[in-house]
Amino acid sequence: MKRMKWIFVCLAGLLLAVNLPAQTREEKKAERQAYIEKLIAGKCFKIDVSMAYPMRGRSIPLTSLYSLELKQDSVDVYLPYYGRAYSVPYGGGKGLHFCSTATDLHVEKEKKGYAISFSSKTEEDTYDFWIDISEEGFASISVTMRNRQSIRYSGEISWDN
Repeated sequence: MKRMKWIFVCLAGLLLAVNLPAQTREEKKAERQAYIEKLIAGKCFKIDVSMAYPMRGRSIPLTSLYSLELKQDSVDVYLPYYGRAYSVPYGGGKGLHFCSTATDLHVEKEKKGYAISFSSKTEEDTYDFWIDISEEGFASISVTMRNRQSIRYSGEISWDN
């Protein structure tokens, strides 16, 4: 009888241990989604970029820290540019390294994420940004400029805002 109790306790403990990680995974996913929803609703988030996709050529893995940070109505952009420039200042200009205001900001909840669009202007160029963010925090950034070819980036929401 004692042996039967011992086997029952061991089996119950084993079943609890197997089910416990699945619950914590789901809880972490729900927590991550709530965090992303909060950031996007507040229009204050940072995307760490890891890949660049120029209009021509191969995709480029980025080894340095590049990002796009949206803070309500301002944007801080630090992204590399690969592509053709039609008209830029002598020396190549600043490219996609600027802080500016974000105008025409639109945030829309979609089926499995969020669609964000805005425009920004510097003394060099006018930029139109389209950002798609999944519920898991993965992001795709498309940038259209007046004086350069378009470019696309991919990355992830930064968790250390």
